[in-house]
Formats: sequence, C-alpha cells, structure tokens
Amino acid sequence: MSHRTTARTTTRRRALVGGAIALASALTLAGCGDGSGPGDQETPRKPELKVGGAYIPEPTMDDMAAGFFTLTNKGSADKLTSATSDIAGAVTLHSTKGGVMKEQKSFDVPAGGKLELASGGNHLMFEKLKRKPKQGEKVALTLHFRTSDPITIEVPVKEATYRPKEGHDSSNASHMSHTPQMSHSSH
Repeated sequence: MSHRTTARTTTRRRALVGGAIALASALTLAGCGDGSGPGDQETPRKPELKVGGAYIPEPTMDDMAAGFFTLTNKGSADKLTSATSDIAGAVTLHSTKGGVMKEQKSFDVPAGGKLELASGGNHLMFEKLKRKPKQGEKVALTLHFRTSDPITIEVPVKEATYRPKEGHDSSNASHMSHTPQMSHSSH
C-alpha cells in the first residue's frame, strides 16, 4: 500500500468515527430532551371531580323537584350521564335555552373546568317523587359519569325561593371530591 492510500483510509476512518460520535451525541441529547419524544409524553390525567353548592328548592308540586350544583373538574374531561335518588322514581338531566326546557342524555364536564347546574339553565329534575322533601332535610343523590366512579352527595333542601349568591357557596351540602383513589361515601 502506498503512503497516499494509507492517508486516505485514515482520513475516511476518522470521518466515519467522527460522524458516529456526532450521531451518538445527537441521539443521547434527544433522549434527554424536553419531554416531547413519543415515550416522554405525560400520561393523560383522569377526571378529578368535586361537587359544591348543591341544593334542592323545596318543591311546590307533590311529584317533581329541581336540583342544582356545580361540578368542578381539575383533571381530564368527563360526562355526567345520569343521576339517581331514593326519593324519586327518576332523576333526569335538563337544559333550558330561550325559556324552553329539554331533557338531555348527558352534560359535558370540561377538562380543567366546571359544569354548572343553576336555575334557568342546566338542572336535574327529580320526577315521580316517592315523598315530597321538606326544607331542612338532606336528600341523597348519586351522580353517574362516563369515566369516573359514581359520586354520592347529601343535598340540602332549601326554601322554595332560595337563590345562591354569585360566587358564594352558601349551601350546606356535603362536598364530595372524586379522584381515582378516594372513597365515595357521603359525609
């Protein structure tokens, strides 16, 4: 082999070794990076639900009552799909738009947001009442979701004309949170 051939071979080897080192360094840096690699993505959070401000105005009718509350979600999105109560033959979900009440199959519970059930808007209807709840009582209500486990709360019955103050939770409802590890017994 001539000196010229040996020099070219040595130059090629150095280039290949240098390229391999550069590639290995780049791959190592990519693995240490910003968490944007396919294996580094954060696992989606589960819904983290908390019920607050729940109340039932004392019903004026013998067979029907309305229910209201705010559902706060600090996790991923979910859906309220139904509700049940031992005082009603059925509990249905309703929306009110333009003064027209319409039964709904479910309500979205947005990720990192709230579902508000309030007079004049989305609400529950306790139908076929087995007994008429009286002011001062608490009514058991179980909320059912697409993803989350059911949540059971004790809802106070308020005077028929009760309206909560804006931004103030003035009810005495037992607040229940739902996270995957929590028990859902009522307070």
